[in-house]
Amino acid sequence: MDNATSVQPAPVLETHLGYWLRLVSNHISGEFARALQEQGLSVAEWVALNQIGRGTALTPANLADAMGMTRGAISKVLDKLQLKGWISRATSPEDSRVQLLAPTRQGKRALPELTTIADGNDEHFFGALSATERATLRKLLKKLADIHQMHNIPAE
Repeated sequence: MDNATSVQPAPVLETHLGYWLRLVSNHISGEFARALQEQGLSVAEWVALNQIGRGTALTPANLADAMGMTRGAISKVLDKLQLKGWISRATSPEDSRVQLLAPTRQGKRALPELTTIADGNDEHFFGALSATERATLRKLLKKLADIHQMHNIPAE
């Protein structure tokens, strides 16, 4: 039988690294999303609040770019955070067309509790790995992200 007519067996799904990354990632992010949902928060809202809480002058446009979202989508996320009383928007003193984002006192108080949820999720899934294994996994994933220029903050 020649090679042109022979049928090659389909590759086994489990032989692909992408399969394992997707499987693990789906479970980790799914559990995290459920835990945040219990607090009335989406992953995108958590990421946005976390970034705003870092204390640097941040605009909606900067945040949208960092998170890989459209201006319209980030606006909806920010509206929800503002309705919760967790962020404020102020006009920039240098340019009245620019809004600056800041966490409110209530938002600053929410961050440690939400960070505890994120930390607990990490511990649940990565606690079976030693500190060295975690560091190696982080280093390898960071290397892939850098090589492929994956710099947006994952928000969903």
